[in-house]
Amino acid sequence: MFDHEITDVFFDLDHTLWDFEKNSALTFAKILVDNKVKVDLDGFLEVYAPINMQMWTLYRENGISKSELRYQRLKQTFDTLRVPISDEVIDVLAHDYIAHLSSFTHLLPNTVQTLEYLFPKYKLHIITNGFQEVQEKKLKGSSIHHYFQKIVDSEMAGVKKPDPYIFELALDMAKVKPKNSLMVGDNLEADILGAKAMGMQVLHYNFHRESNHGECTMINDLIEIKSIL
Repeated sequence: MFDHEITDVFFDLDHTLWDFEKNSALTFAKILVDNKVKVDLDGFLEVYAPINMQMWTLYRENGISKSELRYQRLKQTFDTLRVPISDEVIDVLAHDYIAHLSSFTHLLPNTVQTLEYLFPKYKLHIITNGFQEVQEKKLKGSSIHHYFQKIVDSEMAGVKKPDPYIFELALDMAKVKPKNSLMVGDNLEADILGAKAMGMQVLHYNFHRESNHGECTMINDLIEIKSIL
């Protein structure tokens, strides 16, 4: 399937290994109650999810800062729901969200089984656009930190996927050539096209149930990696 022998496998974290949607929902269930914000949780999450994705796209493209992302995704959600809320409460929610998010530890199906299978055979690493102070806690809290040799995040690199430099940095830290590396991620632009442009092999974990794009092999469950590697 791959043109060259794979020695190193690089994973994205959110929506690839770590169940962002479930853990995020549990975080909001806690912090909205803690801060006495009266809003229907399911209705809130339904509006929040696409706005959060839009904000992350803007952040990835350097259209907004980290602090703007954290504020705007909440502000726009409450505005859409027509729930009056002060900036002070939004700031508290934004802080509490980051403080509590990593305390929830749900992984996507077959994450541990897949890592257990790969761990003796390959060197495993993480490349993530997530925030440094949160991603380490997610990995440790969900008990998968020990599987990974190098963990590269966008704050460390100073750029975000799909910028070539973050992949270049990760490859350099892992001391591996692009052709012997495999990138596994959920985001077509950031993970797949970004890594492919660097000469890495790629595998698209189709978390978002996108239609087949022809750029590379797509998998719908992590356990499928066992039959590929």
